[in-house]
Amino acid sequence: MADTPRFNPKDPAHDPAEGEGPIPRQQTGEQQAEPENGKPAVHPVDEKLPPLKMATTGLQHVAAMYAGVVAPPLIVGAAVGLSATELTFLTGACLFTAGLATFLQTLGIWNIGARLPFVNGVTFAGVAPMLAVVDSTDDKKDALPIIFGAVIVAGVLGFIAAPFFSKLVRFFPPVVTGTVITLIGVSLMPVAFGWAQGPSPDAPDFGSATNLGLAGITLLVVLLLRRFTRGFVKQIAVLLGLVIGTVIAIPFGATDFGPVAEADIIGFPTPFHFGPPQFALAAIISLCVVMVVSMTESTADMLALGEIVDKPADEKTIAAGLRADTLGSAISPIFNGFMCSAFAQNIGLVAMTRIRSRFVVAAGGGFLVLMGLCPIAASLIAVVPRPVLGGAGVVLFGSVAASGIQTLVKAGLEKDNNVLIVAVSLAVGIIPITAPEFYHAFPETAKIILDSGISTGCVAAVLLNLVFNHLGKGQGRDSDDVTAPMEPAAGLPSHRQGAGAH
Repeated sequence: MADTPRFNPKDPAHDPAEGEGPIPRQQTGEQQAEPENGKPAVHPVDEKLPPLKMATTGLQHVAAMYAGVVAPPLIVGAAVGLSATELTFLTGACLFTAGLATFLQTLGIWNIGARLPFVNGVTFAGVAPMLAVVDSTDDKKDALPIIFGAVIVAGVLGFIAAPFFSKLVRFFPPVVTGTVITLIGVSLMPVAFGWAQGPSPDAPDFGSATNLGLAGITLLVVLLLRRFTRGFVKQIAVLLGLVIGTVIAIPFGATDFGPVAEADIIGFPTPFHFGPPQFALAAIISLCVVMVVSMTESTADMLALGEIVDKPADEKTIAAGLRADTLGSAISPIFNGFMCSAFAQNIGLVAMTRIRSRFVVAAGGGFLVLMGLCPIAASLIAVVPRPVLGGAGVVLFGSVAASGIQTLVKAGLEKDNNVLIVAVSLAVGIIPITAPEFYHAFPETAKIILDSGISTGCVAAVLLNLVFNHLGKGQGRDSDDVTAPMEPAAGLPSHRQGAGAH
């Protein structure tokens, strides 16, 4: 294998605010960066930015994922029949636990945490089985304790399984990772388009010209800021786009300040507020399946983010990241939160801004904890109209798909086998998007997995890669086999290279 190129901290391309070319490749494994003034250069992932820049860029991450965090508790809480006060409490609890899980993932303790710029929050994959638990519970008051008990068990079992699950990284060569990264971006696009149309499909103005116009204006503002500004302003273009879009929405009546007026100043998520956890076998099995799906998606997300920040996720990194996901999930129900997982939305923000510091995302985790402890602070983010979020989401989620395509460039697509792997895996992965009723005849348990295009596409890509590039081939495979380590292209590192010890 060729020596991994070293990055030069004095290179203008190293400054994400100034460099316009591909993100430079960084050192991996045990190699060290070139010293500067006798001190090793700090990898951008471990760089600590000035406080103001840290705060604003961290808040930008919160704005990008806020809607995804609050949607599950709002849906499940409404199904349980919680009052407005209890629903606000449940939402704040999920924000608080998302912040704790983000701390675990970005800062890490022991062998827990990928120490990458990862935001963690409530996974939407658990909504359907949690609603099934609610429907099967005679006394709705027991639904949340049963859900919390199942999440705790699933989290503990996932934590134990994390080091074994991480060994799957060897089955993720560029042809697989590029396909999965592309699928992550494509799968998220419907979320942005849904936000652009309005807060709810049942609303009379859903899909109105006003909502679509606000989304378009926000998208245009972000694009103009990215094109005609430089430095710090360029890096927080998404946050500025959200602010400007929200201000423009005020005369159209699309901005609701009601949540700010009604929110309390201080509120702590009292442990087991809805009662001690209950353990029902059916619910535990259902949430364990969700945990497997979540771990699969998190593995794909870590591989994607590792490529983007030039610190490839090796087996050790993935194991540590999965431990953070699962431990965060096990702790979350104590404070009345749900299962936690990595948020793919924020990968797009990292790819677009090229701010790779994990401490920036940790600052975002601090904001999430603050919102959980101070409901009125959480309500400020809730003021942003959904169409405005949709306009920004087009840029964020599209950036993820573009990163996947960039990874596929080095996947050896001149080989027919690899073209088939990508083609079939993408087709399987977009079924839930293009034909959501395709699996209607399957059992509900199977739908938990099949309805996740990222998971099904990932599994398809791994299996097809095994069939076409592994099975039936001896140890003497061709030297250009794509399953072997290969020289990265266009500034992207090979995920097969180590990311270094934490």
